Amino acid sequence: MVLWATVGALIVRFGVPDVEGLADSGTTYVLLSLALAAAWWMMLFFTGSREPTVLGYGSEEYKRVIKGSLWLFGLIAIISYSLQLETARGYIGVALPAGLIVLLLARVIVRKFLHLERKLGKSVQDVLIIGDSQSAEHLAKSLLSQPMAGYRPTGVYVPGNENGSVDLSLPLIGGATEAAELVNDIKEFRPDAVALSGGAQLAPQTIRALGWALADLQIRLIMAPALTDIAGPRIHTQPLAGLPLIHVSTPTLRKGQRILKRSFDILGGVSLVLVLLPLLIVVAIAVRLDSPGPALFRQVRIGAAGEPFEMLKFRSMVVDAEQRMNELRAASQGNDVLFKLKNDPRVTRIGAFLRRFSIDEVPQLFNVIGGTMSLVGPRPPLPAEVEQYEDHAHRRLLVRPGMTGLWQVSGRSLLSWDDTVRLDLYYVENWSLLGDCTILLRTVRAVVGHHGAY
Repeated sequence: MVLWATVGALIVRFGVPDVEGLADSGTTYVLLSLALAAAWWMMLFFTGSREPTVLGYGSEEYKRVIKGSLWLFGLIAIISYSLQLETARGYIGVALPAGLIVLLLARVIVRKFLHLERKLGKSVQDVLIIGDSQSAEHLAKSLLSQPMAGYRPTGVYVPGNENGSVDLSLPLIGGATEAAELVNDIKEFRPDAVALSGGAQLAPQTIRALGWALADLQIRLIMAPALTDIAGPRIHTQPLAGLPLIHVSTPTLRKGQRILKRSFDILGGVSLVLVLLPLLIVVAIAVRLDSPGPALFRQVRIGAAGEPFEMLKFRSMVVDAEQRMNELRAASQGNDVLFKLKNDPRVTRIGAFLRRFSIDEVPQLFNVIGGTMSLVGPRPPLPAEVEQYEDHAHRRLLVRPGMTGLWQVSGRSLLSWDDTVRLDLYYVENWSLLGDCTILLRTVRAVVGHHGAY
């Protein structure tokens, strides 16, 4: 990929090099292209973009590809300036973006193949979980819920419980608390990795001896502290007297982050309105012709800090839909709080089409531009839903609600209420611009392919 980008930039900037005239100025860039491709390949290695822990799951792999590429071209710029080298800006201006695009595209394609492997049970690590029954079960469920991450729990080890009375879906391998016996049991089981959960009843000296023994056995040791739904940027490690202290930063958007998110919303909202304006006009006319009533439906929702606002949608139901909700609530197919009905009799003919492709949500772009909503965020709840919230669920209201969000691309109404809240709180506490972009791309893919998950 990088060779294609550098040679392509050379051809775009200077044309096809003349093989007979190797002494001309273009020859220097032929050698530079080859050297740059090799340096780029090495930089991706040095930034850890090929480490097994980041391959196949999450955004860290892509971040490291971007980081390594920008570091390389930053170094080229510094060296060129320091040594007063006449590096063609047009060449660099083509090579960097072209290389980044094809590198990221290649990583996406390779990840798809890796996911196919993991669906077949290949290219995964068999993990032995060590901890008490509660923490071990939680960790096992977490690993099983994300099979594409490549961790397959195959057994549980509960120190202090050797009678096999733990109620888990995985086999109980043992319950010793001494390092020597624990290591012997692990040798017999021979996992690819050992995950030590926060509830493991082991002395510090035993854990240290276990770490040494696993290193000798070429078995990976994974520490799983009792921290849930916290992303990497909020976690900072500080070594102190041989102890890795984990600092967790406060989940608040700094002023710069708020400005960045709002700028992203305004730019994205205005751009999408301009692009989709013909569609907005056509749909508005179709809604008016299909059934009596206005083209737009205005509904009071709860926004940031619990402030109510009017959310806009294309009307996809009959005008008295809200008055008829009570008679249909018993047939809801949603979760404990959110109402959802697959074959809702209140939906109009054009409304069914709009909902299938989420076109009815498009007018919310005006809410985004106006500042009551964001492109990405928690779902804007109804006042009646907020009244049913438990205390922790109110943290969903710390940020502006979004047109789409993490829960929408993770199962929507198929999720339980607890999972819905957990995903929204994860978004609130771990916001990043890259995360917003990822959710938007997943939303577009789901809508275009009209996947049931969205």
